[in-house]
Amino acid sequence: METKEIERKLIEFQSTLDDLKSKLFIGEKLSRLDELSKIINNPDFWNGSDTKDVLTEQKNLNTIVNKYNSLNDSINTLKELFELGMDDNEIVSEISTIEKELDEMKLSTFLSGEYDSANAYVEIHSGAGGTESNDWANMLLRMYTRYFDSHDYKYEVISKNEGEEVGIKGVVLLVKGYYPFGYLKGETGVHRLVRISPFDSNKRRHTSFASVLITPEINKDLNVDIKESDLKIDVYHSSGAGGQSVNTTDSAVRITHLPTGIVVSCQVERSQMKNKERCMQMLQNKLFLANLKEFNDKVKELKGEVMDVNFGSAIRSYVMCPYTLVKDTRTNYETSSVDKVLDGEIQEFLEEYLKL
Repeated sequence: METKEIERKLIEFQSTLDDLKSKLFIGEKLSRLDELSKIINNPDFWNGSDTKDVLTEQKNLNTIVNKYNSLNDSINTLKELFELGMDDNEIVSEISTIEKELDEMKLSTFLSGEYDSANAYVEIHSGAGGTESNDWANMLLRMYTRYFDSHDYKYEVISKNEGEEVGIKGVVLLVKGYYPFGYLKGETGVHRLVRISPFDSNKRRHTSFASVLITPEINKDLNVDIKESDLKIDVYHSSGAGGQSVNTTDSAVRITHLPTGIVVSCQVERSQMKNKERCMQMLQNKLFLANLKEFNDKVKELKGEVMDVNFGSAIRSYVMCPYTLVKDTRTNYETSSVDKVLDGEIQEFLEEYLKL
C-alpha cells in the first residue's frame, strides 16, 4: 500500500471515530458510568430491587465505551507504526483489523431505541400444518438458541407447548445479554420453510410456516390496571425437564386477558403461585406495549397472520429444495448456506435489518 493511501486511511479512520464518538454519546455514557459507580458503591445498593437492572446497564455501557477506547488505541498505534516506518504488511494487516472493528461499532449507532438494551421475550409459534409446522417451529428454536449460545446471550424457557408427535406448537424464551431486543427485534414476522418433508413417504416438497414475535421486557413500574374479572386463568402440567414437582402437579399457568385476547403462560417456576406472578408480569409488559402504536400494529398484524392458514407473506424464506437459499424479503440479503443459518449463523441477517 502506497504512503498516500495509508495517510488517507489514517485521516478517514480518525474522522469516522470522531463521528462515532458524537453519535454514540461517549461523553454522556462516561458520565452515566460515574453515576452508576456511585450507586453501586452505596452500601444499600445490594439490598435494592433494581440491582440487576443497574448492573446490566453498567455492563452494556462499558461494552460500548471499551470498544471505542480500544479502537482509539488501535488507530494511535497504527499512526506510530506508520511514523516509525514499520513493515507494510504489518500496517496493511492493522488497517484491515481497524476497518472491521469500525464497521462493527457503526452498528451500535443503530441501537439507540428506547428499549434496544432491554431483555427480549422471544415467542415462536407453529402455523397451520400440524407435524410439518411443529417441526419447523422447533428448528427455529434450535437456530435461535444456537445463536444465543455462540454470542454469549443467556436465555430461559418461560413456557413450551410440545407438538403431539414432533416439534413444538409454541415456546417463549427470555433472552438476556448485550442489547438483545435491539439485535433481535427484526426477527418479528412469519418465517417460511420449503423442503422435502421427512414425514412424507412420497418425498414431496412441503411449505411450512412459523411466526416469531420479539418484545422487550420493560423493567419499570408500568402502572397497568388489570381487573381480575378480565382474566381467564388455566393451570396445567408443565412439560419437559424441571424436576418431579414441576412434572407431576398443575404448576404451569396460562392467563388470557379477555378484552384484548392476549395470552401469556409460564411453567419455569416450581410453584403455581410463582408461575402466576411471572405471568402477571408478562401480561403487564404486553398490555403496556399494546398502548404503543408501533408494537400494537405489529402484534395485530402478526396475530392475523398466525390465524391465517397460509400466513400471508413471510419476512424470510428458508429454501432447502429444489435449491438452497435463505432470503430476507425486507433487506434482500440472502445466502445459499441454509445449513449454517439453521445452525445459528444469523448475525448478517440481524445486522442488515438494523441498517434499514
